[in-house]
Amino acid sequence: MFKIARKLSTSGAIDTINQIYTLPVTINIFFNLISIGSEKKLVNNQKKPGEKLCLALEDMGTTFIKLGQFLATRPDIIGEELADNLEKLQDKLPAFDTYEAKKIIKKEVGETQYKNILELSEPIAAASIAQVHIAKIKEANENREVAIKILRPNIEKLFNEELDALMLFAYIIENTFSKAKRLKLVEVVHLLREITNIEMDLRFEAAAASELYENTKNDNRFNVPKIYWNYTTKKVLALDKVDGISIREHKKLKEIGIDLKFLAENLIQHFLKQAIRDGFFHGDMHQGNLFVDKQGNIIPVDFGIMGRLDKNNRKFLAEILYGFIQRDYVKVAEVHFQAGLVPQNASKDEFAQALRSVGEPIFGQSIKDISGGNLLAQLFEITEKFNMPTQTPLLLLQKTMVVVEGVARKLYPETNIWQVSRPVLEDWLKDMKSPKSTLDTAINTSAEILKRVPDFPDLMDKANYALQLMAEGKLNIGLRNNKNLEIEQMRLKNFRNNLIIGFFGIVIVILLVF
Repeated sequence: MFKIARKLSTSGAIDTINQIYTLPVTINIFFNLISIGSEKKLVNNQKKPGEKLCLALEDMGTTFIKLGQFLATRPDIIGEELADNLEKLQDKLPAFDTYEAKKIIKKEVGETQYKNILELSEPIAAASIAQVHIAKIKEANENREVAIKILRPNIEKLFNEELDALMLFAYIIENTFSKAKRLKLVEVVHLLREITNIEMDLRFEAAAASELYENTKNDNRFNVPKIYWNYTTKKVLALDKVDGISIREHKKLKEIGIDLKFLAENLIQHFLKQAIRDGFFHGDMHQGNLFVDKQGNIIPVDFGIMGRLDKNNRKFLAEILYGFIQRDYVKVAEVHFQAGLVPQNASKDEFAQALRSVGEPIFGQSIKDISGGNLLAQLFEITEKFNMPTQTPLLLLQKTMVVVEGVARKLYPETNIWQVSRPVLEDWLKDMKSPKSTLDTAINTSAEILKRVPDFPDLMDKANYALQLMAEGKLNIGLRNNKNLEIEQMRLKNFRNNLIIGFFGIVIVILLVF
């Protein structure tokens, strides 16, 4: 934590943050004190604000690079110049040596398979967790050109160290400020750890790409690259080379005749289809992970972070978004209460009124006329007013929605997000409420009930025993099932206790000596 604070202060990034949002005086004093004696701060005074922040995030490690990737999609919040500088963090970080990359590939795929790799280029892209090379491989007696993704050496250890620091910081904030408890910062960092642990195994990424391909293979204008399983291991992933232009290269896209308006609409609709129709979506859709071919097809890469939604959450999401489109704020409020997003003791009418204050000013407006910064600030005020806790299962979805909207905003600022979303939401809701869907649900439910009939006596005995324990006060129904999170929280408490014991031990020693 000290290293992170030192890097923030010595890079001049705090000055940049103050330009976006004025930090409290005490925080500014703290960072000024911690930067005393630094030569680096004097050197960096000549750099632009965006360059300072970019360098700071890059030095601070993988977690903060991902934060920078996210901010780069939101020029409406941090400004165009700053967003342009942060785009470097998406795929233009310093790469590790190609000789090291070859050693990793050889060790991972084995001597025999390694001989089938005929050529390997220098890195063409390097991000926070991995870098990409172009290779020629021999596959089924044919030479193919593929992209090979390789994890950075020791990245898992480095990333977990950063997350440990963040976890401690989240724990301190949660236990120091009572208002921060509803934000569930420890749970948020724990979710980040679980997501990234999957991201550190490229076999899971390959499986995610394969599943996304199956879900979207019949969707027009969206192509997922093919995976080459013979060259895929925990640290190495091979997939079709993408023959396209980065979605951030607007000028080049226009030169080959791509309609940016249609592309922006396509991007939003494909994301909604993945989230609402399939319940499985690409969770890292920033500009560095999206390409466009000559036919205008969107080609995603980097499938390490993927999100899932169960059927109930998909239904709630579709109804909330569609309710906003219909300007039916009472319905939107009801869905929020049904989904448990708002405490039951809150006023439904007051919450509907708060939603109207958000929806009416932005209804029918193009993206460029909506201030993302003001909107997010207002939404945060509403969540605080109604004591709405952070919904960690929906956190990745919410983050991805913000990123996708940001990418669409850059492509075509006149995009009307409500009009673009309407057909996808209407189609899904009609399908959900169709007689066929109702019949399928009834059949599936009946089948599940029939399966469980033989277990019914045993289930009743267990229920009776559970009720007895509750009556005696021996069963806490508030306990969470997430054992990993419980272990994390116990570890933090032990750390706190050891810290307190250590502090008092030092005080006692000082008193005895002096």
